[in-house]
Amino acid sequence: MAESLQADGVLPARSIGDHGIVGDLETAALVARDGTIDYLCWPVLDSPTIFADLLDHGRGGAFSIQPRLDGACHQHLYVPDTNVLITRWMAEDGSAEVLDLMPHPAARVHPDRNARCLIRRVSATKGAVTFTAVCEPLFDYAREIPDVAVADNGVRFSGRDLALKLFSSVPLSAGPGKATATFTLKAGESAWFVLGEDSLVEPNDEMIEAEIASTVSAWRSWLSRANYKGRWREQVLRSALALKLLISAKEGSIAAAATFGLPEAAGAGRNWDYRATWIRDASFTVYALMRLGFVEDAEHFRRWMGRHVVAAGDGSPVRVMYALDGSEAREEMELEHLSGYAFSRPVRIGNEARGQVQLDVFGELMDSVYLSNKYGSAISHEGWQHVIGIVDYVMRHWQEADAGIWEMRSEPRHFLHSRMMCWVALDRAIRLARKRSLPAPLTVWAQCRDAIVEDIWSNFRHPDHGYFVQERGGTELDAALLMMPLVRFVSSTDPVWLKTLDAIGDQLCDDGLVYRYRNADGLEGGEGAFTTCTFWYAECLARAGRLDEAQLMLAKGLSYANRLGLFSEEVDARGLQLGNLPQALTHLAFISAAYFVDRSLDPAHRPTWQP
Repeated sequence: MAESLQADGVLPARSIGDHGIVGDLETAALVARDGTIDYLCWPVLDSPTIFADLLDHGRGGAFSIQPRLDGACHQHLYVPDTNVLITRWMAEDGSAEVLDLMPHPAARVHPDRNARCLIRRVSATKGAVTFTAVCEPLFDYAREIPDVAVADNGVRFSGRDLALKLFSSVPLSAGPGKATATFTLKAGESAWFVLGEDSLVEPNDEMIEAEIASTVSAWRSWLSRANYKGRWREQVLRSALALKLLISAKEGSIAAAATFGLPEAAGAGRNWDYRATWIRDASFTVYALMRLGFVEDAEHFRRWMGRHVVAAGDGSPVRVMYALDGSEAREEMELEHLSGYAFSRPVRIGNEARGQVQLDVFGELMDSVYLSNKYGSAISHEGWQHVIGIVDYVMRHWQEADAGIWEMRSEPRHFLHSRMMCWVALDRAIRLARKRSLPAPLTVWAQCRDAIVEDIWSNFRHPDHGYFVQERGGTELDAALLMMPLVRFVSSTDPVWLKTLDAIGDQLCDDGLVYRYRNADGLEGGEGAFTTCTFWYAECLARAGRLDEAQLMLAKGLSYANRLGLFSEEVDARGLQLGNLPQALTHLAFISAAYFVDRSLDPAHRPTWQP
């Protein structure tokens, strides 16, 4: 494929950017443009995979549906305003499409409404088309080949701890490790496949059509709550739909991404598992959902935090990350049997960063608490006591070194971003106490907050140029500094900040690509540009009054989405997608940037000052 990445002369079968996503608010599947589902964890997003061909082509498990159409062009699109995906093949002699979805939990119509499944409806749209379907799941991260047998008019895949059923409207053949079907459809005819839980009963044509219709309706009903009417509305709403797929309907938690193990650089070892909830994303999540009108989802996430963001051990009141069910995030380990995307090893599950000290999380958490109280329900007495514990912890530890926002695996350092977010923790707690008349030692808190301000202005400046730098006494820049005006630590037009913004543009930006930093981080191999930072930079430009530059940067950032509007974690120098997909933080940053730039372009909201 033209968009494939190359490592050691070998092209991956399907590029990261060639995928769409479908899901049921508990797990999600990636669907490639050639009609193959090559990534799916079951039963929930952080469970082991049943399809992982994306991480080891030909050996990871996949569900492919292929029409016999010579020279066909592939197309991907969503049914408008939904997470229902269509894959199309268009050729001279015929055309066909597959509609993929996982039934929305509010829209299931089959007898066992709790039985979850994946539906694939295949249609010929021109001519007579012959299809071959192969469903070959491999359980437990491709470490277990299930037994396959005909059962209940379908095929049953059974393993040690998991069993799945596959039903179809066309005859299925059961073979070692897989089920297959070859069938021909004329224009206007359809067939379907349903893969689901062992309790799933055999569906019929009417049930399949009802399930599709009700799921389309459910997605459109949810999206109708959006109140955003500004520029880039279609892209903003697609980001909202992508984010919704990462939010657990049962728990309220939000995964950082749907995937694990996809590399930040092809052939390199920076391959992380993002199927967990990072507290860092909390304030961005609450802000974006509230801004778009999804107050119920923001409240659901806030309640999840209220239940699970509790003592983390070692004296810390907050963990860096949590499993999606609120338990401790999984220990990091390597799946040595998988070759990795583009032969990028090792493939990791779990995340060692769970045990790091990252002081910035307290600021992000407190910002989300403040926003929830400002736009949602008031904090409880118990919640306020926990806030007091967080503030006490920050006051004792804000001067210490940590791993920082980028979770560096080198020796702990004194990062400006971490220190600033400690300031945010104190500042938001003070604001909340005043807003809600809550009991607190405000004078002591304010003194500590102001001490952090003095420390940053005195010790985190370039010795020659005066702009802000990544760490105390250093000279390197960091794109995390872009958060300084976004959290209102510094005025967006302060002369020192504007020098910092220009320095970031000169040293970390490359024609719309924005890199996190340029200095060593304790890891081998390189990485791509971080897509989140592009949108942070665009918003900072807009806040500085440089609206023409902000619009152009936003447009360039949007170009790094794939054809379906999904953002990955990073992109390479050619703008091709790298890392896990879709990444929540980038979609959140885009929503924030689009919202602010749109308001800045509106004469009714434009500031009276001139840049």
